[in-house]
Amino acid sequence: MTEHIKKYDQDREYYFVEGCFINELCNDAAHPDVSIARARVTPGVTTQWHRLTATTERYVILEGSGEVEIADFAPKQVTIGDVVVIPPSIRQRIKNTGDRDLVFLAVCSPRFQEKNYIDS
Repeated sequence: MTEHIKKYDQDREYYFVEGCFINELCNDAAHPDVSIARARVTPGVTTQWHRLTATTERYVILEGSGEVEIADFAPKQVTIGDVVVIPPSIRQRIKNTGDRDLVFLAVCSPRFQEKNYIDS
């Protein structure tokens, strides 16, 4: 076993078509079972409806507050410490309802691959 630490680099954050900023913390072929990204949604923004095929996604809310919509269920409020589980191929979006950035980890299994992202 080799010790390995992936250092956080704020400059790796990029804007993703979904409507939020993403920083891939761990997403590579060496770790096919899971990926971890830091997502940031600015105040008042709602991400686009989308789904991930063949991928279960979990949001772990770190900062701020929001409203998550999954499938046809009523919107649910989320805040620091909440975990949202989104099964494969289920449409989803999240809205920042606060006055500061909504920040969460997006933990995907298997790992996120852009080919599995579908606008809904």
